[in-house]
Amino acid sequence: MEWFLLLFAGLFEVIGVVALNKLSFKLTIKWFLILFGGFAISLTLLTLAMKEIPMGTAYAIWTGVGTVGGVIMGMIFYGESRSVLRLFFISLVVVAAAGLKLIS
Repeated sequence: MEWFLLLFAGLFEVIGVVALNKLSFKLTIKWFLILFGGFAISLTLLTLAMKEIPMGTAYAIWTGVGTVGGVIMGMIFYGESRSVLRLFFISLVVVAAAGLKLIS
């Protein structure tokens, strides 16, 4: 159960980051509320997940999910680079996160 909480914590972090990007173009209350809500839910879920998952592992997975999610969102919606090297290094983040899950 805690691993699902951690995954959702990372996904809500991505929501917060997307809202942060939207706010950088135009300040609106809608995107501010999404930003605040995304990060608040993310940190709450991270806190709950850390009741069973060691802090270092939980934080690494949380940031990894947020990093990969942010990069994927950037590639899909904002036309960011999809170079082979970029995809390779993102895959390393995914493999490292999976490795942490396996040994935890």
